[in-house]
Amino acid sequence: MRNILMVVTLALGATCTHAQKLNEQQVPAVVKAALTKAYPAAKDIKWDKEEGKYEASFDLNKTDHSVLFEADGKIAQTEVEIELNQLPKGVVEYIQSHYKEKAKEAAKITDANGTVTFEAEIKGKDLIFDTNGKFVKEMKD
Repeated sequence: MRNILMVVTLALGATCTHAQKLNEQQVPAVVKAALTKAYPAAKDIKWDKEEGKYEASFDLNKTDHSVLFEADGKIAQTEVEIELNQLPKGVVEYIQSHYKEKAKEAAKITDANGTVTFEAEIKGKDLIFDTNGKFVKEMKD
């Protein structure tokens, strides 16, 4: 019984450290203002806090978006859903030769410095590729 309790406690702790759901009142005004300025037409905004940053997930023109903000309102990273056929050449071939599954979703990620990477989601994993389609890393979803 003690082992089960310990496992449950550890699992809950791991979940809480990854991302914390927030309601709008918990988001600093400067962050909300930055989102409104950058994306005035954003709809259905959901907020999370991840590693000290604020993430806004929303729909814009029927496309999923995610923007990661620093506490001072500066954009740290943007992520925009794209079609699988918009991934750089070589990504599909890499996935076919290294995984049994096909990619379900794809996204274009741009960091604060303008560096673009691409993400392909495969069965609980996010595969990251550079702009040339070269594999960078695999992360658990």
